[in-house]
Order: sequence, then C-alpha cells, then structure tokens
Amino acid sequence: MFGRYKDTFCHEDGDILIKTERKNGFLTYRRRCRDETFERLLASETGEFIINPVEPVNLPKSITDFFQIDFPPMVIEPGLTRTIYLEFPVEIGVFLNTAKDIEVLDIFGLGTQKYTLYGPPTSGVIARWYRSAVHMEIPPVDRLSIGVMKLTIQNAATEWAEVARVVFNSLDMKIYYGDIVAATATMKIVAPSRAETNFTDAPLIPGMTRSVELNKTHKIPVISHGYLMEWGLS
Repeated sequence: MFGRYKDTFCHEDGDILIKTERKNGFLTYRRRCRDETFERLLASETGEFIINPVEPVNLPKSITDFFQIDFPPMVIEPGLTRTIYLEFPVEIGVFLNTAKDIEVLDIFGLGTQKYTLYGPPTSGVIARWYRSAVHMEIPPVDRLSIGVMKLTIQNAATEWAEVARVVFNSLDMKIYYGDIVAATATMKIVAPSRAETNFTDAPLIPGMTRSVELNKTHKIPVISHGYLMEWGLS
C-alpha cells in the first residue's frame, strides 16, 4: 500500500481500502478505514499520489506536536548505553504531489488515540500517548498499525536512573518504511529526572524508503532541536 501512484489505482488490505476512479474529467479519491469513509473530487492531470506513514500526532485531530511512549521501568547504571526497541502507533498520510507543490489529502489510522499531560498543568505539554513493551530485537508487527522504534538510551549522569517513558517532539521525527515502519531515536539522560531526546535520520534496515514529512506540506522550515524532558523519566 505504501508508495507512489499515478492516476487510478486500488489497494485493499484488511480493514483499509484506498482507490481512485476517473469520471467526467475528475479523479475521485475514496478511502475506507474500518467503518470510517472519506471521499474527495480532484481536478488534476499531473498529480502523483504518495501514501506513507506519518508522524503519529494527527488523529482524531491535530492538537499537539509531542508524543510519549510509556514502557516497563528500566534502571540504568551511570555511564551505560543500552539500545532497546519500542512500538509506536502508525498513522497513514496520503499526499498529492506535483512539480510545484505537495499537499496532504488524507490522514487515517487503525489504532485508537489517547493523550496525556507530561509535566505540571501550568507548564507541561499535551502529548499523544502510547504504551509499549520493551524488546531486545526488532519485534514482529503489523506495519499498517504499529511501527518499531530503535531507541538508544545513554545514562550520562553520575547516578542510577529509572526510565519508564520517553517524550519526543514529532517535528524532528524521520520515518522509514519497507517490510516494517520504523524510526531511530536517542535518549541522553543528563540527570536522574531529566533527559534529552531526538531522532536520527537513518533507516532501521538498509533499503528502507523515507516517508514524506507532514511539515513539508506546511511550508515552514523546521530546524531539529530535540526535546528536553524536564519533568521526570518515569
């Protein structure tokens, strides 16, 4: 289903159906995801459809750029670096691409969406929330609903640290897809309750394709700065 398409096509995979039809000079785009449907008429002769996973912060509507993954607590000794694999929710974006512009047409997903507050009510951030198991190797997943994140955790502090969650700014996220949907990220613990997080622009598996990022359609340049978790790691 992920990839680039011209003119008319039809893809059905489980609970998802995407198809386009041409009639009377218009393209009709139709999408079904479980019981939800979406349809648009398109006046386009040269446009290309791009379907790929996107940053998981857009459903049921866009309310935040942050997302948080909770996982079973880990206690990490000072100076240690450990790599784990986490799961994250997949959202699917459909883009219209021409030589002059790219525009998001549709965003949908199979999962349910939950949100949480990271930090105090007066200064914290709303974040998309997801709970994952901790894996020591790439787990088997359904790529239309679950992605795999390779997370390298470095305890640069001088004390032991307990970690049970990681918070990211999705504007920095680089997603790749192939047989699975994946991202790679880092978490540097600078104090027992503070950490810096960021994404790495690299495929988890050689040969994967990089997704189009939603911020490209917003026409706003984004400079990667990562995120400072200052309200606790567990």
